[in-house]
This record gives sequence, structure tokens and C-alpha cells, in this order.
Amino acid sequence: MNWRQIQKTNITKLEELINYLNLDPLNRARLIKKPKFPLNLPLRLATKIEKNNLNDPLLKQFIALDVENIEHPQFHQDPVEDQSFQITPRLLKKYTSRALMLPTSACVMHCRYCFRKNYPYELAPSKFEAEIAAIKKDNSLREIILSGGDPLSLSDQKLESLLLQLNEIDHLKIIRFHTRFPIGIPERISPELISTLSKLKKKIVFIFHINHPNEIDDDIKLALQRLSPYQLLNQSVLLKDVNDSLPTLQELSYKLNDSNILPYYLHQLDRVQGTAHFEVTPQRGLQLIEQMRESMPGYLVPKYVQEIPQKKCKTPIAENLVKG
Repeated sequence: MNWRQIQKTNITKLEELINYLNLDPLNRARLIKKPKFPLNLPLRLATKIEKNNLNDPLLKQFIALDVENIEHPQFHQDPVEDQSFQITPRLLKKYTSRALMLPTSACVMHCRYCFRKNYPYELAPSKFEAEIAAIKKDNSLREIILSGGDPLSLSDQKLESLLLQLNEIDHLKIIRFHTRFPIGIPERISPELISTLSKLKKKIVFIFHINHPNEIDDDIKLALQRLSPYQLLNQSVLLKDVNDSLPTLQELSYKLNDSNILPYYLHQLDRVQGTAHFEVTPQRGLQLIEQMRESMPGYLVPKYVQEIPQKKCKTPIAENLVKG
């Protein structure tokens, strides 16, 4: 099967997942039957979840539990204020010299802590005329970040069309992909995608989103090898009872390194409503980073950062920030 056919096997119905994971009645009762952000889980990831265990670190990331319904006054619908940066419906400019393009609302999987789950995506089909025009007009832009959604959710034809248009803009030097696709469906790193990338004269950067070492397997490593000509980085979100332990973060960094991926960012949770149960205190995060520094090579220790609305860069979390 090709990657699109595999994507059609994603688990999107709760009853199917309940049966697949052999959840007992007590555990079933803790699942939200109709979450606002719907279930979408690649079968590959479902096979890695321990049966009948609501504490499994992969299950927690993708399945809506009752704690998601608890509202918190310090958690919001748009915690990073994305909409205030819109240039066009699909183009945001937050930072100097680079812009964020959201070519699709589609994702290969739905993460429960997603900070963009409430974003008002432009759903109408587009050839990205407005975005390309805005990028051409802004000579300050050196880099376009393709995020979303997940840019690899686009069809091969549509993705190639977009990339070739970006490729013709002289002042752009870098095209960056933010993607989780290879972790759910590594077949997406297809010969067609590699062929498209080979046509580009820009520097290509991939930033993957991998939170837990269980997300990486040998098939994924093989797929990622096809991207070896490009710069490969990873960003994780620090999540309570998922990856907030030293052994887990160590194993994740070592596994990433085995795949020639450099640990780049460890993000403090963006406070989107319904995710308070995932939050780890910055003090605990700093403790984990210090323990990593003391026990691992420095290049395997990610930068611990948070997104502060209206700031022109990611903000490193340091002792003085926590104390302040």
C-alpha cells in the first residue's frame, strides 16, 4: 500500500480503538465519547500501545480522557495568539526573517495537547496564490516554515507545486518542514517525495515532533535515512507522565541520534484549554535538563524553551525566568 492508502487505516472511531486495546469497563468509562478534537491515530502507533493501560505514554498523547474536560482559567483557546500574526489566512509572520505557512489543516495524527486544535484554518482548496504573492513581496524573508496541520498531508502533486513555487523566490534560502508524519506513517518518505526534494535549490530542513522513544522503530529509522542529505532536528513537548523522567528523555535523545536527528527543542506546554493535566512545572523541567547535561553529551541535550505570545523568538527557560 502507498502512504495514502495506509492513512485510510487510521483509527478514527472510539469503539474500534476500545476493542483494539481491550479496554475494560472501568477504563472505558474514562474516555470522552465525542471529544471536540476528534480521534485520529495511525495504526502503527496503536500497535505500540500497551493493552488496557491508560497510563501508556503513547495512549496519553492521542486518546481523550475525562481530565480533558476540566477547564482551567490560565488555559486558553489560542495560547500563542497565532491569529494576531496572520498575513493571509495561511501565512503567519511571528519572527524576523522567517514566516510560517499553514498549507493544510490535516494531520497524520491528533495530539491531545495540540496548541492549534482551535485554529480557524482556511479549508477551501487553494493554489496558495495569496501566500506566494506575500512571500515574494517581503524581501526580509529568508526562510519559510511549512507547518499546519502537517505539510506532508498534502498530496504529492500539491506539495510539489507549492515547493516549486517557493523554489523560484530568490530571497528565500531555506524551506523548513515541521512534521510528525514519519512517526505515524514512515511510508510518506516516498520515492516521489525524495524526487521532489531533489529538484529544490534551497536548503531543506526537517524538524520532527517526537516525544517518546517508543515512537521510533526500525522501519521509521530506515525511512528517515532517505532524508539524510538534509538537516534533521527534533522538537518535543514536555508532558507529565509521558516523558517527564530522566531515563525517558535520555533514551529519546539517544534514539534520535541513532537516526541522525539532533535534539533541538524541549518545549514547555502551550496552555491550550483542556491540557492542564499535561503540564510539568518549569522547575521540574530545568531539573531534568540539568540532569541530562550531567549525564549526556551536550549535543544531545535539547534547548528548554517556551512560546511567549508577541515575543520575537522562542524564550529559553532559565533559573532567573522561573524565579521571576
